[in-house]
Amino acid sequence: MSSTLAIVAFFVGLLLVILIHEAGHYAVARHYGFKVEEYFVGFGPRLWSTRRGEIEYGVKALPLGGYVKIAGMNPYEPVAPEDLSRSYGEKPIWQRALVIFSGPGSHFIVAAVLFACALFFYGDPAKTIPVVGTVEATLNGAPSPAALAGLKPGDTIVAVGDVQNPTDDQLHDVLSVAAPTSTALTFTILRDGTTLQIQMTPVAVKDAQGNPIGRIGVELSPDYVHPGVLASIGGGIKLVGDSITASIHQIGQVFGPHGIGRIGDLLFTNTPRTQNDPTSVVGIGQQVGQTGRAGDWGQILYLLAFVTVFIGLVNLIPLPPFDGGHLFVLLIEKVRGKAVDMRKLIPVSAVVMSFLVVFVLANVYLDIAKPIPSP
Repeated sequence: MSSTLAIVAFFVGLLLVILIHEAGHYAVARHYGFKVEEYFVGFGPRLWSTRRGEIEYGVKALPLGGYVKIAGMNPYEPVAPEDLSRSYGEKPIWQRALVIFSGPGSHFIVAAVLFACALFFYGDPAKTIPVVGTVEATLNGAPSPAALAGLKPGDTIVAVGDVQNPTDDQLHDVLSVAAPTSTALTFTILRDGTTLQIQMTPVAVKDAQGNPIGRIGVELSPDYVHPGVLASIGGGIKLVGDSITASIHQIGQVFGPHGIGRIGDLLFTNTPRTQNDPTSVVGIGQQVGQTGRAGDWGQILYLLAFVTVFIGLVNLIPLPPFDGGHLFVLLIEKVRGKAVDMRKLIPVSAVVMSFLVVFVLANVYLDIAKPIPSP
C-alpha cells in the first residue's frame, strides 16, 4: 500500500508542478494584458469546461499536464481585429519573454520550496548522525568490539577520537585508518541523554570488493540532521543550484551522441542497464514505489524536487516547441528587428516532437523489459 500511495502522491505532485508552470504563463500574460483564451488541465478530448468572461477553463481526458492558449500564438489561427492590440505578436518582446519564461521559471521556485520542506521535515541526507541500529555479536569469528564494549541499539556516536559529530563517511575513514595497526579509539556515545566514553579497537575486514576496511561490529541506522527554517530555505536554494548543474550535465549526456548510442545498445543488445541510464515515467514510478515501500518519504520529496528542476531545464532547450524555443525566436527577432514567421518553424517542431515520442517510447519499453536496478 505504501508503494502505491507513494507513486500516486509523486505523480499528483508532478501534475501540480506542471499546472503551476501553466499558471505562471497565465498570470504574467493576464498581468500584461495579453488575451488569454483558454486554460485547460490535460490534453485530448474535452471532459468539462466553463467560460468566465473571455476565458474558457476546463479539463481534458489525458492528465499529462495543461496549457494556456494566448491569442496570436498559433500562426494558423487569425486574431479578431478588436483583439489585435492584445495578441501575442503585438506585445513588446520583453513582455512576451516574461510570459514564456514564467512557466519554466516557476519550476525553480517550486523546487526550492520542495527542497526546503524536505530539509526541514525529513533532514539533510548529506549530513547524517551515526546511530547504532544493530550490534553484531561476533566479527571475524571473535566477539565484536561493539559487543565487548556493551554498545546498544539506539546509541548515538557523537565523537570518535578527535572527530566530533562524525558523518558516516568520516566514521568509516577513522576506523579504516586505525584497524591495520590495532589502534584503540575513544568513542563518545550518547545514550538516553547520558554521555559515555568507550574504548574500542577496530577490526580489519574486507568489503564486498575485497578492500580492507575497519569495523567495530555495528550496523548503523543513521538519522539525518534537521536544519532550522532559515537554514532549510538557504539549503533549498542551494540544492536548486546543484540540481541545475547536475541536470545540465544529464541533459547533455542523455540527448547527446553518447546517450542516443547508449539507447541503441540497450534496445538491440544484451547490454544491462545501470542507475545512470535515462528512464521514463515508468522507471521513475518503479523507483518511487521502491522508496515508498521502504517508508522514505523524504527521498521521494527530494526526487520530486529534482525532477521538477530537470523538467524546467528541458523546457528551456532552445528548440521549438519548447518554451526555450520561443525565447530563442524572440532573441532572433530582437537581433533582426523584425518578426519571425512561426509557420516556417512548424517542421522543426514536428521533428523535435517525433524524436521525443520515439525517445520516450524506447525508454518506456526498456523500463519494462530491462528495469533499472535498485540501489
